[in-house]
Amino acid sequence: EQGGIESHAPGRGEAVRGLEDGTVDSGGTRRERQRGRESHSTKGGGGNTVGGMPKDAMEIEVGGNAVTITNPGKVFFPETGYTKLDVVNYYLAVGEGALVGVRDRPAVLKRFVNGAAEEPFFQKRAPAVPEYMSTAHVTFPSGRSADLAVARNVAGVIWMANLGCLDLNPWPVRANDVDHPDELRIDLDPTPQATFAMVKQVALIAREVLTEHGCEGYPKTSGSRGIHINVRIEPKWTFTDVRHCALAIGREIERRAPELATTAWWKEERHGVFIDYNQNARDRTVASAYSIRPTKDARVSCPITWDELPGVELADFTIATVPARYAERGDPGAGIDAVAHSLEPLLALVERQREAGLGEAPLPPHYPKAEGEPVRAQPSRRRKKE
Repeated sequence: EQGGIESHAPGRGEAVRGLEDGTVDSGGTRRERQRGRESHSTKGGGGNTVGGMPKDAMEIEVGGNAVTITNPGKVFFPETGYTKLDVVNYYLAVGEGALVGVRDRPAVLKRFVNGAAEEPFFQKRAPAVPEYMSTAHVTFPSGRSADLAVARNVAGVIWMANLGCLDLNPWPVRANDVDHPDELRIDLDPTPQATFAMVKQVALIAREVLTEHGCEGYPKTSGSRGIHINVRIEPKWTFTDVRHCALAIGREIERRAPELATTAWWKEERHGVFIDYNQNARDRTVASAYSIRPTKDARVSCPITWDELPGVELADFTIATVPARYAERGDPGAGIDAVAHSLEPLLALVERQREAGLGEAPLPPHYPKAEGEPVRAQPSRRRKKE
C-alpha cells in the first residue's frame, strides 16, 4: 500500500513509489502521516480562494504545524510525471534527514516554479515566512545584506518545497552566527571527460587527507555528476579561513593524485576531477543532503557511507528509491553533528603550502579581490594581451 498523500498527477493514482506509511515528525518520533485536507469551506465568497485558501490547494500537518500546498497536481518532472505533491511526499519521507543539512541555516531559495525542465530563479531575500520558520540577516561579498529564510523543523522543509525548491541551498553557517561557518564543504566536480569512478577515487583520497588532519568527512552524492563531502567544524574561523583550508585539502589531493585531481580555477586548465574550493566562499551554496536535483529521473543528493562508496552509482538514488532506503537503513549522515572539528591542523597545512610557494587562488567573479590573489583573468586571454 502506498504511503503519503495521494498524487494528483494526471494518470498517476499514487504518490512516489517507495514512500512508507508514516513519517518522522520534528521531534524525531514515528507518527502516522495525516492525509492532505482539501478545503471545502464556502467561506470567502468565491473568487480564487475558499475559506481563505487558494482553490487549488491543500493543507497538511507536519509536526504539529499546518503547511499549505498550492497546485499539488502541477507536474514538476515531465519525463516521469512527478508532481509537486510527489516532491512534498518525498520530503515528508526523508524529512529529518533533510533537516540535518538545513536546520537553523539561512538558505537561498532556488525556486523551480515551472518544474525541473525550466530554469529556476534564486530568491535570496526571504518572503513573508510562517511562524514555524525564521530569518537570519546575512551580508554578501558586495557589502549588501538581506534576511534569508531559515528552516527550524521539517515543516520548514515542506514550506520550501511548496515554493518550488527542489534542492535546498543553505549557507554553511547557523542563524545565531552568520560570519563563522560550522561546515567545511569539499565539492568534487568532474570535468566532461572524467568518469564517476574517478570522482569516487578522489573522494577516497580526500578522506585520507581529512583523517590525517583530525577531521571526519561525511560523503553524499551530489545528485548531478559529483560527490560532496561535508565536515562539521567549530564555528571559530572566518569564511576566508575555511576557504583556505578547502583549497589546502584540494592541493594535497592534487599532489597525491595529479593525474586525477585539479584545483585549477579556469576551466581551460582543468582535467579529471575539479575540487571546487570556492564553494566555501561567503554566499556560495551547494545542494544539501537529500535535495532533489533537476534531472529527468529526479535524482537525489544522497548521503552514503564510506564503505558503500566504491559500489554506488548516481542513478541509484532518486525520489522513487531513496525513501525506502531511508526507512530501511536510516541516515548515514545523521552523526555529523556529534563532533565539531578544529581547523588548526588544516590551517597548519595552509601555512606549509604557503612556505612552499602555494599562495592565494582566484575567487569567483564579482568578489572583492583578495590579498595576494593572482590576476583574475583566463590564462588564454592573458596570453593574448601579452
